[in-house]
Amino acid sequence: MIIRCWGARGSIPVCGKDYLRYGGNTTCLEIQNSLGDVLLVDAGSGIREAGNSFMARGLREVSLLMTHGHWDHIMGFPFFKPLYHPDVNITVAGGAFAQDTIRETLARVMSAPYFPINYDDVRANIVYANNCRDIFPLGDLTVECIALSHPNQASGYKFTENGKSFVFFTDNELGFEHNGAAGYANYVSFCRNADLLMHDAEYKDDEYPRKRGWGHSTVGQAAQLALDAGVKRLGLFHHNQDRPDDAIDDMVAVCAHLMTCAAIPPECFGVHQGMELSV
Repeated sequence: MIIRCWGARGSIPVCGKDYLRYGGNTTCLEIQNSLGDVLLVDAGSGIREAGNSFMARGLREVSLLMTHGHWDHIMGFPFFKPLYHPDVNITVAGGAFAQDTIRETLARVMSAPYFPINYDDVRANIVYANNCRDIFPLGDLTVECIALSHPNQASGYKFTENGKSFVFFTDNELGFEHNGAAGYANYVSFCRNADLLMHDAEYKDDEYPRKRGWGHSTVGQAAQLALDAGVKRLGLFHHNQDRPDDAIDDMVAVCAHLMTCAAIPPECFGVHQGMELSV
């Protein structure tokens, strides 16, 4: 499978000279399986560029998998150009949303006075699946979901193809158990021996006491999960909106140092906008 990152920032998009290497778009990943089927994860501001790429590539069948309904993960939805083409088929799925269905959550982004085009005016053919089954397929790719620890509920996912696995845990607080969370032991089991784990690492460890309960993890907590689960690569994700590139580099260095206690240390890196990985 091929993984492309269209946005790795948390909370709100940012721009400027201090954010050039890791990028400023909020969460959006593209996953392409061996058959060429395409799956997007989340509709943060990065989905705008993903949509432009899809139109240029002539893609007309798209799956969109949502982790949760917080603003930074849905704000780009109205700017996804395939929405406005009648020959495009879009399947939207996700885990439990605390207040509304996925359709209601996304439609509200396009309601007056927030957006000039009403949701009912989109022309693509959209089908919604409002609950994520434990395991479902996309061609040769299987997708498994688990409840994360985050306010208002969120879902994490494992993508497996040809014996290789990628786990995506954005917006997951390992130091505090929110309502509905699966719990640390289950996260370790879910991530066990993954080839790649991308995990929320918004905070430095010394910042966390002031942010406990906000729904995000520290670099140290993410590193410990990777070690406990025996993953091969750890990508730090959901970079704080006030964290410049050099400061993220420092967090990656801290993560790499924490990994040295393992017999075979996992690779640690910061996920950046425009990154493409093969698993």
